[in-house]
Amino acid sequence: MGRAFEYRKAAKMKRWGNMSRVFPKLAKAIEIAAKAGGGDPEMNPALRTAILNAKAQNLPKANIEAAIKRATGKDAKNYTDVNFEGKGPHGVLIFVECATDNNTRTVANVKMHFNKNGGQVVPTGSLEFMFDRKAIFEFEKTEDMDLEELELELIDAGLEELEEEDNLCIALADYTDFGNMNTKFEELGIELKKAELKRITNNPQEFSEEQQEEIGKLLEKLEDDDDVQAVFTNMA
Repeated sequence: MGRAFEYRKAAKMKRWGNMSRVFPKLAKAIEIAAKAGGGDPEMNPALRTAILNAKAQNLPKANIEAAIKRATGKDAKNYTDVNFEGKGPHGVLIFVECATDNNTRTVANVKMHFNKNGGQVVPTGSLEFMFDRKAIFEFEKTEDMDLEELELELIDAGLEELEEEDNLCIALADYTDFGNMNTKFEELGIELKKAELKRITNNPQEFSEEQQEEIGKLLEKLEDDDDVQAVFTNMA
């Protein structure tokens, strides 16, 4: 199986099953996109994508509208993207993406999570090469869709891999082609279920169930943090 299948399998096992964790992060992504490019989704591709992903996770319409209102109001927060790299229990590699309005707080909290749960933060750039950053798109295969023909169309926009299983299609491209791919799907009239940037390990490692349980304690603390938007590991 290819990388798309591995991503799909990982998505099914996603730890963010808890709405109390997911919803604030989705709303923050909407706020960031709206503040950067305006509150009209028709004029702001990044906001359209953030709303698309929020709806895919069943974020209520009221929450979406509230996030846009906060971002376009006079008291809108200024968020900064901050990444952390670290090693957890049993040598697992962890990449953490944050969006924060208080960098001092975020740095202190992330370091605390690592230190209290058998890990440590390492210098920026130490582990980034161990992950491939990919643009990932999910959509339903329709009866009139010719995947071979579609693949040829998408290759021009940067497609690296296209897989289908049970009528769910996953398209992968380099992260730099996210905008090109998104635009191409819009031109083709294909409705996306998700459009995301993910960091996928290029050297997955196996861990025992006992080790995974210990690693999971650190991952849970990180994912529970309000400033953390996404957590990636080299776990197979």
